[in-house]
Amino acid sequence: MIIDDALLSKLERLSALKIPDEKREEFKGQLNNIVDFVEILNELDLQSGEAAITTLKGGTPFRKDIPRKSDVAESVLKHAPQSEGGYFVVPKIID
Repeated sequence: MIIDDALLSKLERLSALKIPDEKREEFKGQLNNIVDFVEILNELDLQSGEAAITTLKGGTPFRKDIPRKSDVAESVLKHAPQSEGGYFVVPKIID
């Protein structure tokens, strides 16, 4: 498939884009390069191999989900102007 002026105009209408006249040749070249690359990919034999879902053998390694206490909240609230019950105290803005 070759991208010519007619196909480029059709792509402009479909994409609702306007390609400036001075950039048309550059766009046609870039689109032709993309189409050529995809045509090379179409030559690959993908029927002989099995689809890979992951690169890890044996599935995803799991870790034990062990809860642990964090002191981040206390550290942050220590620097707040006002705090109460583990929350920031801010001025009321809605009556």
